[in-house]
Amino acid sequence: MTSGCTEDGEDDDDLFRRVLGDTKPIKKGRSVPEHPAAKAGHKVVPKPGTPKPYKPVALKPKVAPPSKPARALATGDVTGMDRRNAERFRRGKLPIEGRLDLHGMHQDAAHHALTDFITSSAAVGKRNVLVITGRGSREGSGVLRERLPQWLNQPPCHDLVVAFTGARPEHGRDGAFYVLLRRNRDRDI
Repeated sequence: MTSGCTEDGEDDDDLFRRVLGDTKPIKKGRSVPEHPAAKAGHKVVPKPGTPKPYKPVALKPKVAPPSKPARALATGDVTGMDRRNAERFRRGKLPIEGRLDLHGMHQDAAHHALTDFITSSAAVGKRNVLVITGRGSREGSGVLRERLPQWLNQPPCHDLVVAFTGARPEHGRDGAFYVLLRRNRDRDI
């Protein structure tokens, strides 16, 4: 450690010894004596420029920022796909590796069948599947067709589906959907 010189020619070590020369260490178990002004009941006001005494501050634990909510899937939205595969998917040119026909099912049964179909298809590594909802009766509004996007956006389907879009005429047109599933990376290992 280098010691510097003061204006009087004293080096830092000599100055330190001179200032603290008559101090005595505090014995264990004894408290620090109070300031004379505090004994008399006066408020002790620190001199200007005197640093404030250290007070430990309880730190708040760092909380990770909320994760970005998962993107909602919409019919025909192929965000994140390369252009070539997105066009092949929209045009029905990808090979269909599985089919599910929901015709005539009630909503609850159709929802369970869809969930089971999507999870089992993804588990065995299928990529492009066809889900046939039907267009609905002439008087009806095609309830299954309307509910399919909602069901695909719910767990566990949402984590397994990349995109979905309406099918071409040869595969059912308005009453069917192509569903593209995520690659199962664990299966390839």
